[in-house]
Amino acid sequence: MTPTGTPGPGTHRAATRAQRDEQRRRRQLEGLARVIRQHRTARKLSQKELAERAGTSHSAISRIESGLHGITLDTLQRIAQALRVDLILTLESGGRGWRPVRRSVRLQRL
Repeated sequence: MTPTGTPGPGTHRAATRAQRDEQRRRRQLEGLARVIRQHRTARKLSQKELAERAGTSHSAISRIESGLHGITLDTLQRIAQALRVDLILTLESGGRGWRPVRRSVRLQRL
């Protein structure tokens, strides 16, 4: 902000970057949710059955599959085990300067 209370020149850029980061995070969560749901339905499991196998609640599985809520690595590992798939976690740098680390998680069949 400038002394007059108007946004400074970098404010819009920072807001735009934050919006892009949030959109990227949402796309990642939605993609992960889609993969979990596909594996669950391919195994003809209900959300409740998956929750029991993964040691979590039905509501937790529902929230995860909505793609709107985050998931801990511990829960993701338990879901992967319950689905009998490998959990492969890849960390990649952007390669140019100090960019945020890009995370990708992939569930793969055994």
